[in-house]
Amino acid sequence: MVRRVLALTSGRIAVCLLAVVALLAVLGPWLAPYDPLATSDHTLANVSGTHWLGTDHLGRDVFSRLLDGSRVSVLGSLEVALTALAAGTVPGILSVYLGRGFEWLTLRLADTLVALPFLLFAVAVIALLGNGITQAMLVTGALVSPLFYRVSRAATLAVARSPYVEAALISGASIGWVVRRHVWVKVLPPLAVALAQTIGVGFVIVSSLTFLGIGVQPPAPTWGGLLASDLGYLSHQPWAPLAPALLIMVTVWACNLLADVIRDVSGEAGRALVNHRKARAGGRDHARPVSAGGAR
Repeated sequence: MVRRVLALTSGRIAVCLLAVVALLAVLGPWLAPYDPLATSDHTLANVSGTHWLGTDHLGRDVFSRLLDGSRVSVLGSLEVALTALAAGTVPGILSVYLGRGFEWLTLRLADTLVALPFLLFAVAVIALLGNGITQAMLVTGALVSPLFYRVSRAATLAVARSPYVEAALISGASIGWVVRRHVWVKVLPPLAVALAQTIGVGFVIVSSLTFLGIGVQPPAPTWGGLLASDLGYLSHQPWAPLAPALLIMVTVWACNLLADVIRDVSGEAGRALVNHRKARAGGRDHARPVSAGGAR
């Protein structure tokens, strides 16, 4: 799938943009020319060779704060996406195989999480556990997890009703073997699409929370926090919010573009892989019957 993504121009553009953002997150604190927390008397300075994006109202270098804040924004969005992936995918797959009771319980829980407003719920959790980006992102990831639950459940249902899966179960194959052998092939492509989209959503969520001062203790820099502080001085620096806003927009656009590319290439690639594995499984089934011990 990676080769198919990189074979498309849109895929290469998305991967390159996200690679740049990842490099900013990893190397940003070391590339910053100034201490992002150091104040000076040069407040609200214009763009110059000394300060590439000027300074803020406390004399801090905006470019250094933008680079240093990349790590929090990227890690926060990944925490949201990976938490949602883990919390939604496993119950979504198991809901098909663990009976009606587990299915009903997980469906009702997913409906409840969808109905909860993530922003208000995150604020409530932070009020209980203390202001921190990790707990805010874990809670937000749990609230986003119904997307992965429904995607993985729908893909698993499509496979579970297939004749070759029913034949394997009748022959004594374990649920774990069926999931590893057949379900993942069908589930992984839509999960990859949902993961790319959720990373983009995570950037919006992190930026929204830090814009409101939630999740990060000032004066720690974040893209959302920079955007909020710059909006207070538009009369002096009307161009100041452009840099953090542009970074957020480009990153979210690249994530959505990557999701679209994965969706396009996974249709044909996924069908080819499923057919290939069916053919291999069919050949072995004709050679010898599947037993419970052998399937495992």
